[in-house]
Amino acid sequence: MESTPQHAVIVGVQLQNETNFAYAMEELRNLAAACNIKVIGELSQKASRINPSHYIGTGKIQELSLMLEDEDTLVIFNDELTPSQIRNLESSLDRQVIDRTILILNIFAERAKTKEAQLQVEVAQLQYMLPRLTGMRESLGRQGGGAGLKNRGAGETKLELDRRRIEERISALQTELQTQVSRRQIQRKQRHKNEVPVICLVGYTNTGKSSLMNVIVETYHPGSGKQVFAKDMLFATLETSVRSIKLPDQKTFLLTDTVGFVSQLPHHLVKAFRSTLEEVTEADLLIHVVDISDPQHEQHMAVTAETLKALGADGIPTIYAYNKADLTDQPYPVVQENSVILSAKQNSGIAELTGLIRGHVFNDYIQCEILVPFDRGSVVSYFNEHAHIQKISYEEQGTKLQLECRAADYERFRGDFIELPQ
Repeated sequence: MESTPQHAVIVGVQLQNETNFAYAMEELRNLAAACNIKVIGELSQKASRINPSHYIGTGKIQELSLMLEDEDTLVIFNDELTPSQIRNLESSLDRQVIDRTILILNIFAERAKTKEAQLQVEVAQLQYMLPRLTGMRESLGRQGGGAGLKNRGAGETKLELDRRRIEERISALQTELQTQVSRRQIQRKQRHKNEVPVICLVGYTNTGKSSLMNVIVETYHPGSGKQVFAKDMLFATLETSVRSIKLPDQKTFLLTDTVGFVSQLPHHLVKAFRSTLEEVTEADLLIHVVDISDPQHEQHMAVTAETLKALGADGIPTIYAYNKADLTDQPYPVVQENSVILSAKQNSGIAELTGLIRGHVFNDYIQCEILVPFDRGSVVSYFNEHAHIQKISYEEQGTKLQLECRAADYERFRGDFIELPQ
């Protein structure tokens, strides 16, 4: 049964020259909704800088107090607050105060399904909590009374215990994560060795990356049951899924689905999810999935570009897949230079997208005609599996193949066949 949503007021400061403030506040509303929190009010302030002690000015604090209906109303701030800001605000407002970072961390914690994602989220949460313990324990620290180190309050001792426990837990989690990361790196090395191109789906959260992946899997491997989890909500995918896609002409690539981006993704999270996001930096091609039906899609594209740059993946060739065209009056499927307007839901535009992928990752293929002696049957078997055989015939001296294959494979077996003039 769906629980009753908690009520909240959202608060943001618009700094000078900040053009995307309204968008950031709208995104904050969506993040709150994803946590089952109903936004009942909004307060904003234009300022030249953030107030270091309370984030907003005194006048705005009073205005905010009047907006808070009952003691269960939460106050959500659009930026990451410092430990002292949280402490001062809670004392002035007498309400629970949370910031954008903890909101995103909570969503991630709720959505994490795999062991690795759960470990990553817990590390991020603990790293966020560590400097904020003082605020949480301030009231306990005052109970001990007296001055000097000997008479420290019970709360303060408790605080040190908490701190130590958290640091030990972070350390243990990071060791466990390292094992998972090493395993992933071995898998990645293996893929590079196999020379299979890696293609990564990237984009803002909830643009339909997982749905697009499922349609591609179903198109080329019908009934394989290899679909990934896809749902219309923020951060439905937190773990990287990799699927091998074999096209009808035997060309193979690996398709990777990644965690969606959002603006101001907390640095604790980026750090924790670094190993997952590394998949992106090692891709041969990125497919930047855009929800073209969203009025904010250009903003979302800018957020994705910014995140890719921060990860060091901004130099990788990119194809743009403008998804959800069925929700607009745009014609589809339509291919432009490096982009395709499509609809994963309507299964439309997949062939066009595949055509663009081919042009990017399969440009090292050559057409040739070769004669393979009968005692080199293993070469014929290899090409049957890894090349596109267009014509096959059996001559006196061996098997004659007309094929399209990778230039590297051609060189590798060059001594095992006779090249025929085309």
